[in-house]
Amino acid sequence: MAETRPIGMLTAPELRDLVQRREVDTVLTVFPDLYGRLVGKRISGRFFCDEILGHGMHACDYLLACDMEMDPVPGYRFASWADGYGDVHCVPDLTTLRLATWLERTALVLCDVYDEERETLVEIAPRTILKRQLERAAAAGIRPMGASELEFFVLRETYESAHRKGFDNLEPFGWYIEDYHTLQGFKEEPLIGAIRRHLDASGIPVEFSKGEWGPGQHEINVRYTDFLEMADRHVIYKQLAKEVAIQQGLAVTFMAKFDERYAGSSMHLHSSLWSADNETPLFAGGTASAGDLTQLPEHFRWWLGGLMRHARACTLLFAPYVNSYKRFRAGSFAPTGIAWSYDNRTAGFRVIGHGPSLRVECRIPGADGNPYLAFAATLAAGLDGLVNHIEPPPMFRGDVYAAEGLPRVPGSLPEAIAEFEASAMFRTAFGAAVVEHLLHFARTEQRKFDEVVTTWERRRFLERA
Repeated sequence: MAETRPIGMLTAPELRDLVQRREVDTVLTVFPDLYGRLVGKRISGRFFCDEILGHGMHACDYLLACDMEMDPVPGYRFASWADGYGDVHCVPDLTTLRLATWLERTALVLCDVYDEERETLVEIAPRTILKRQLERAAAAGIRPMGASELEFFVLRETYESAHRKGFDNLEPFGWYIEDYHTLQGFKEEPLIGAIRRHLDASGIPVEFSKGEWGPGQHEINVRYTDFLEMADRHVIYKQLAKEVAIQQGLAVTFMAKFDERYAGSSMHLHSSLWSADNETPLFAGGTASAGDLTQLPEHFRWWLGGLMRHARACTLLFAPYVNSYKRFRAGSFAPTGIAWSYDNRTAGFRVIGHGPSLRVECRIPGADGNPYLAFAATLAAGLDGLVNHIEPPPMFRGDVYAAEGLPRVPGSLPEAIAEFEASAMFRTAFGAAVVEHLLHFARTEQRKFDEVVTTWERRRFLERA
């Protein structure tokens, strides 16, 4: 399968030329943290070309050991006050170098994070975690391909107005469910169209956008690719969407459950396997619509079997926050049961396509998930299925929400933490140090929530308790 270079991608010589002609004067030099946020520096174009291209940059290691409020969290082995919070070495991955067309005269590049002294990849960095699983896949002679469908709400707010309101009574852009509605899509098109065009022009090919199952909720789908490139596209897409919204005096949110009255926002994760040379689709050769497993290729069956067996342990990396679990509600198009079915949106695993396009859509991840960790979890689970020839259960027919006796998606962050901690597969695939780092991150999220008195509690108990 021939691949073409997306519009907007740059080589180092092309960047030098743009800087020389003063068409680029800033290079946003970043890496994803544990939340999937892009952290780093805005570097002068000339300094980037003269110094950073050859030597990389430095950043404080606490960026991989802090919470969302940038609080240096105690208890991590990777970085601590006792060790003085030193630097990591950030090396630009020039395959990610691209124009950032939504920003004036700016390019963007993603970095890999290295240990400052040993010059080895930092194992707990999200991009490294995914790369290690991709190395395992390459050793097995396969190339996983996929896409992440991101949903989000558009708000008639700015982030500052939301803050002034105490993040309560926020107004969605629309007032009715707009799933596939092109009239409401027309109202949002000044924002959504700008996001689509900037994605396309910045090396992230777009397929389409559409209204979703909530007022002001939208989805933009980008072209599938290999797992690492897809995760890179995903984090840039989220930042681009927020910044374009800011430019237009609006806000978007990727919270898994923005409001209890509305649908949640998902990150449906599509996956398929190809040969190492990317020429042969390994899921081709059968049809899944009839549900006859004997008619499906071994790679497909074992991949799906691994995903399903480890789905509960994977959920921590699909749904990393307390809020994430409020999305899993019956009748909401978010899954509650772990089953597979052909083209059935009530199932945790929806199998779609046929022939070369046959793929698995995992509907468990939320839009708030870190894509590097979600893809890494998917790959680790699928590889275990391939290695151990794990067969999936029979195809489920009907309404998974109404079914009894099926394994369930974890209902809370503590439940997901316990499943991930008990997984021998993840300790083997990720390594014990990475697992413990991710567990401490998740427990910190739960602890931070448990320490806060919420608006709901005050409204319910202040007078009547």
